[in-house]
Amino acid sequence: MTQPTGPSAPGSPTTPDGAGHRATAVDNKATTTPKITEYGADQHEHAANPVGFAALLGVLGVVFGDIGTSPIYALRSTIMVVSQHHRIEPWEVLGVLSLIIWSLLLIVTVKYVILIMRADHNGEGGIISLMSLAQRVAPSNRMRIALGMVGIGGACLFFGDGMITPAISVLSAVEGLEVSFPAARDLVIPIALLVLVGLFSVQCYGTGKVGTVFGPVMLVWFSLLGILGGLQILHHPAVLLAISPTYAVQFIVYHGWLSFIALGSVVLSVTGAEALYADMGHFGRQPIRYAWLFCVLPCLALNYLGQGALIISDPKALANPFFLLGPHWLQVPMIILSTFATVIASQAGISGGFSLCRQIIQLGYLPRMRVTHTNAEEEGQIYLPEFNRFLMVGALLLVLAFRSSDALASAYGIAVTGTFMCTCVLAMVVFRRLYHWSRPAAIATFGGFFLLDTTFFASNALKIPQGGWVPVLLGIVLTLMMTTWKKGRQLIMNRQKQDSMPMNSFLARLPQSRIIRVPGTAVYMTGNPEFVPACLLHNLKHNKVLHDHVLFVTVQTLDQPEADHGHRVALQELAPDIYRIILRYGFMEMPNLPRALEDLKASGLDFDALQASYFTSRELLVRSSVPKLSRWRMSLFLFMARNATPATEFFRIPPDRVVELGVRLAI
Repeated sequence: MTQPTGPSAPGSPTTPDGAGHRATAVDNKATTTPKITEYGADQHEHAANPVGFAALLGVLGVVFGDIGTSPIYALRSTIMVVSQHHRIEPWEVLGVLSLIIWSLLLIVTVKYVILIMRADHNGEGGIISLMSLAQRVAPSNRMRIALGMVGIGGACLFFGDGMITPAISVLSAVEGLEVSFPAARDLVIPIALLVLVGLFSVQCYGTGKVGTVFGPVMLVWFSLLGILGGLQILHHPAVLLAISPTYAVQFIVYHGWLSFIALGSVVLSVTGAEALYADMGHFGRQPIRYAWLFCVLPCLALNYLGQGALIISDPKALANPFFLLGPHWLQVPMIILSTFATVIASQAGISGGFSLCRQIIQLGYLPRMRVTHTNAEEEGQIYLPEFNRFLMVGALLLVLAFRSSDALASAYGIAVTGTFMCTCVLAMVVFRRLYHWSRPAAIATFGGFFLLDTTFFASNALKIPQGGWVPVLLGIVLTLMMTTWKKGRQLIMNRQKQDSMPMNSFLARLPQSRIIRVPGTAVYMTGNPEFVPACLLHNLKHNKVLHDHVLFVTVQTLDQPEADHGHRVALQELAPDIYRIILRYGFMEMPNLPRALEDLKASGLDFDALQASYFTSRELLVRSSVPKLSRWRMSLFLFMARNATPATEFFRIPPDRVVELGVRLAI
């Protein structure tokens, strides 16, 4: 039913009735060239977001939860790599700190905050939006397909990141109990499981109500990070030498292979960098930049330096430098606060996963899933029950399998660095061809970042036997599922095109036919507006009647976040009281068919929602004599098709107004 297409897809009406305004009349008696009326519903405009305190507070609560909780485990995991071989020396601590700080500066600040966040798609960010921009300027269809695979691969790794983030964040926070209560070691796993179950169970209520407390909690969190780190720095100001990159270079040169292994843990300090770009559409570019440069980055740097100062002065603090950073009386409050912070970090990843999953569904790479809107006023606040269960089961299995945040860190880096690499490739194309950077400038800038990302990825690849195989396997499976679904749906569209009657032939025969017209409005869903839907032909074959008013409706998903203003709907009268309607949505939007048809009343369309009947086809898929899919891919496609949400529910059609007719298709 949903036909992903580009802005200039074949068969799409392209003659607007004026630019940017709604047409007010339709030629109801057209007998020659049908008139096409295009208009757009009210569309969200991405105005400049105000950089006020409320906006900055919201950014802190949603965008920086993941990267803001990295100090709990990032520095400890990195230094543990060295301490397993020999007693850690103060200059080595400075070297590790230098690596972390310069990773924050280069990857997060320069690459994402300064550069990649410039590449917005109608105000939206994220790897799918970046993929859409890159495909738009691709010089050939082959390159367009290749860029699509890069974007889908990065999205699959992002899903892996969204599954691992709740597990490692909650587990690392609960592990703080061992600092104050060593006897609670056996309770860490059960408590972490309970927190995760509770976290995923409340997703159905949405983030609107609890979102108001996210910002203040994270503001307190970042303030404590900076204060506790700063107090330790006052006792050991020499740790500030780690700001110099010479200590990072010295650490790499001296340790060689060991430093390469350590980079796999250094990358944990920049997890969540992709969220800065993905959430740009919600908050705008400037609030995210200001919050990072003037609050988050300074507080993170102070905390990492403070932990380093503590380890230099007391090597025993390496057991858990984050929770030992403050006085003893503050440890329990810090455990409670860190648990809240990690839940918030996990919430941001889960919500981002919901949005990304919806985008991929809209683009036709996954079967339809049930989407619940948790806020009547905010279109972006959604809940996908099936996807939520998928993330919850995955996170619980990860906690049970790895049982510690240090062990789980092995699985974390692959997903993060893989997404970094995919984003870098797409950004190179966008900045070169869309923003007209010179070839040397684009290659030098993003080629350098790609080399850095590849180094981090290669370091984490060493952890594949210890757990890095989890996101790799997940990414491969999801990519196979998405490509199989895309291929299968394309085969169905081609087969329907072969078996269907051209619309012009049907309209030409209609006046000579003896078909009985009955009162009412029939809405026929069709994926190709140029052909008569199979459900209408079956209805005529069995019932031999046609309604007085017939609407052929095609829903198209564009490769952009939102449909352009003025081109949301194309209305065309094919014959008296027979209309073709094309509804266009961006991949950030959710179709609402009854509402869209109700809006057409203003253009003269006689539509009564209470009297309308919606006709759809339910395909019975079988293997053809010459199958286009291998047996295992066919089985996978059929499994996904059986578990897909019905089109009527996805398009929000009232179930008591639906008539389904079975159609046998061989592919």
